[in-house]
Order: sequence, then structure tokens, then C-alpha cells
Amino acid sequence: MQKILVANRGEIAMRVMRTAKEMGIKTVAVFSEADRNMPFVRYADEAVCIGPALSSQSYLRGEKIIEAAKKTGVDAIHPGYGFLSENASFSQAVSDAGLIFIGPSAYSINMMGDKISAKQAAKKFNVPMVPGTEDPVTDVNEAHKIAAKIGYPILIKASAGGGGKGMRVVENDGELEQQMATAKSEALNAFGNDAVFIEKYVGSPRHIEIQLIGDRHGNYAYLFERECSIQRRHQKLIEEAPSSCLTPEIRQQMGECAVAVARACNYYGAGTVEFLADEHLNFYFLEMNTRLQVEHCVSEMITGVDLVKEQINVARGNKLSFTQAELKITGHAIELRVCAEDPLNNFLPDTGTLEMYQVPKGPGVRVDDGFEEGMAIPIFYDPMIAKLIAYGATRNEAIDRLCRAIDEYHIKGVKNTLEFGKWAVQTEAFRSGKFDTKFIEKYFKPECLETKDEGAEQVAAILAAFAWEQEKQPALAATAVPGGQISKWKLNRR
Repeated sequence: MQKILVANRGEIAMRVMRTAKEMGIKTVAVFSEADRNMPFVRYADEAVCIGPALSSQSYLRGEKIIEAAKKTGVDAIHPGYGFLSENASFSQAVSDAGLIFIGPSAYSINMMGDKISAKQAAKKFNVPMVPGTEDPVTDVNEAHKIAAKIGYPILIKASAGGGGKGMRVVENDGELEQQMATAKSEALNAFGNDAVFIEKYVGSPRHIEIQLIGDRHGNYAYLFERECSIQRRHQKLIEEAPSSCLTPEIRQQMGECAVAVARACNYYGAGTVEFLADEHLNFYFLEMNTRLQVEHCVSEMITGVDLVKEQINVARGNKLSFTQAELKITGHAIELRVCAEDPLNNFLPDTGTLEMYQVPKGPGVRVDDGFEEGMAIPIFYDPMIAKLIAYGATRNEAIDRLCRAIDEYHIKGVKNTLEFGKWAVQTEAFRSGKFDTKFIEKYFKPECLETKDEGAEQVAAILAAFAWEQEKQPALAATAVPGGQISKWKLNRR
């Protein structure tokens, strides 16, 4: 493998290209017209424009990407995450074109991409499941019967997608029909498939995922867990590794279950198996993501494994470079997604120009980003600007280091999640490790980020002192000494 095309943009494109460069592999970037001046385009050895700004006309056009790959003579395509990374048809098309897809097979993506087939496959290996349906539910009368059996509240979920789309919590029988219709409509619009299934709603769970990797020779290893419970709109904002709540025994059980899920679909490459865990640490299979995750960095920090390098080597047909027994957790890592969002306005995306953009540095600080000062945040894509990762020997050290890094991270021009991140990791709930996916709902209010402007207060104090001094000048005249000078003793004693 001498040259790879990265079918993505921004920070993940840079991330993949940096590892490829270290491995002596040339890279090709594909970009939309909106991304023409992005750093990842300049960093690549070659770059090809594949269409207009809209992702539907560029980054989601698999045929254009494969055409660019053939034109530039690459050996393989790395999809990053998002866009076409979990598209089975694209994986197959890459293989059919005689290229290597740096990821799992179309078969694995297909099986795990559908939540129902994923649950059915995992169940064969005795992986714990949340009580619910194994097949799509189409009839509302059937839904009523299922809900009565497992008990309210229930969760209706789109079979073909994620990110909170096509997902509805139903508290009672009277809500079921309307919520089911809404979930099916959302699922159809988002994924072109209105199939939904029903499961018991776990009210305040932890969201814990296991990073794993497998090769084509039947070898698997899990790189321990990531805690991903701090979310808004079912999308993660802060992730850490390891979790603060797992025991070594439960960690091993979850890891072995994750590997079982991978075996169920003959998986190879990097992937993540997600679980929900209740307050008693009973855990249940949620889904498998058949790609590199945004938050893979924290797993890399605590294990010392370059997951992109392993992905590339697996795609080359090599065996894993380590065994499960050789892996161990060293230290603690926390990641904050630095997004162009306004925490004071329900985390709605913001746009604008990065008038100031200065990243933090120093021991234990890693910034994976794809922007530079002066660049505009486009409206066409995910609002994430960067990932800020802090590593420490202990969890407390990692938290303190993240706070220091946030203080040194200067962004002006767009609203962002930096101050929210600093507030969140300093709360008692986070420090103690006693939180769940309802963290923002339970603890965060906009006024949490309202702080006094100490600079303005200092200026006001100086002005007040100056005014007071001016008012005293007539009184000082009465203390003048012969010759018209004011007594130095009188001045100096103040």
C-alpha cells in the first residue's frame, strides 16, 4: 500500500494523513468547493475537488470518490467517520473497483448497520440485551401489546440509523400511537427506511463503549472502555477513558461481549460496541459502530496504540501487532469536543469566522483540529472545530490539565463549547464520577456559564479611585506649605 485516498474532511482527514505520512504512505485528499482552502487539502500530497459544498453533491458521492481514486492511482480508501464510513454499498463498490477499503467488509457493515439484525446476531453469543423486540414493529396494535408486556416507559428507535433521529420515549399507552408515527416519519426522512423497534427505556443509564479491533486472521482485542455519558441531543460532548464506574471484572465482561459481537459478523478493522449500563452496572448491548469513532483518541492515549496505523496494517492483511494480554490501561484521558455551538441557546450550531484561533500546548495536551485562524466555519457540515484531549497519570490530573488547556485555548468569532467543558468537568457530579446521560438535563443551566467580568470590575475600581482623588484636590489645597507646594508628607501618607 503506497498511496491512500482519505474520503473525508477536516480534523479526521488530517488525523489519518499524519499517520499515513509516518508510515511512508502518500495521501490524496478529496474536497468540496467550500473546503478548497482547508488545511487537510494542503497537507495531502494530492487533492481533487469532487463537487459543490453540499455533502450530498460531494462527500456522499461515492462514484466521484472512486473516480478520483482511480485517477490518482491510489491503492486504498480510508473513509474516516461519518459520510460514507458505514455505507455497505460504498465499501462494496471500493472493493469492486479493485481498491482496498480501510474498514470492515460490506457484509459486516450491513449486519451491524441495522439495529435489529445486530441485536439478533449479538443475542446468539449471549450478549445481554435490553428487553424489547427482535423484529421491526409495523402495527400499532402490536406495539401496544409489546409495551404492556415489557412495561412503560419504552423507547421507539429507528432500525436504520442513530444520532437521536427516529427515537422517541413513550411514557404511557396514550402517547404510543402518535410517538410511533413521529418516529417512523423521522426515520423515513433521515434514512429512507421507516422500520422501528421497541425496547425498555433505561431511564438514567451510563453510555459506555468498548473499542475493539480485529484482523483477517481471526485475532481480536479490545482496548478497554470509553465513558460517553455527557451528551446533548443523544450526541456526545465529553468522553473519557477509562470509565470512572467500572470494576475490572465488569470491564472484562463488557470487553469479551464486544469481541463476541465482532465475531458474530466476521468483523475486521477498528470498531466500537456500545452499551447502556444502569445504576447497578447491569449492561446491555446498544449497537455497533463499524468505523473509527470521533473519540478514539482517548483510547489511544491510555493504551499507546495508534488505531489508524492498526487499521491500515489490518487492511494490508497483517495480523494485529499486539495481543489482549499485552494491553493495559496507563493513566487517564478526557476529550472535549470543541464545537461551534451556543451552550446558552440549547447548543444550537453557530457560524462565523475564527477571528482568533490559538490552541493550547504543553504536557499531556493533544488537539486534533482542521481549522486555522481567519477561516470560516461552514454551515454545510458538522459544527465540530476540534477535539481537545488531556492526559494525566490520574483522573484528577487529567481533569485539571483539561481545565488549564481550556484556559489557554482562545477562540473568537464563533460561540463554542470550551467554557461549558470547563464548567462540566469541575462539577461535583463529574468529579465524583456519579453522573449519567441526563447530566446536562439535571445540572446545566445557561446561568452556570455567567461569570463576572473581573477585567471590567478592575477598570471600574480604578476609575472610581481616580474620581475620588479628584474630589479630594480642593481639600489638599488647604494643606499647602509656604511657597505654594503641597506637603509631601500629606501626599505620601495616603
